[in-house]
Amino acid sequence: GLHALTDAILGAIGEGDIGEHFPPSDPQWKRAASDRFLIHAVELVAARGGRILNADVTLICERPKIRPHRDAMRQRLADLLDLPLDRVSVKATTTEGMGFTGREEGLLAQAVVLVDTPA
Repeated sequence: GLHALTDAILGAIGEGDIGEHFPPSDPQWKRAASDRFLIHAVELVAARGGRILNADVTLICERPKIRPHRDAMRQRLADLLDLPLDRVSVKATTTEGMGFTGREEGLLAQAVVLVDTPA
């Protein structure tokens, strides 16, 4: 979810995607903590005089079940984004057993953010 959220923020401010800022071919990013990428994106928004207004993350997977972890995930994202908890959403859905997520071979994450920047 952090990578999807990072990409959503970068896209909202016209800064490309996570791979442009942290190339996977560069060994220094191989095991980097994902929150580092998100913090970078948040800092880029702030450097433009902007602010993130809300964030919505959807995880698509059969397992693990997200509900037991959702509150902690929301709080962590709220902290990283410097947002009130009621401006951050984390939810999950499944593909009803279809595709690679249905076979529990991986998961997908989607994110949407609203960013306010000066005109």
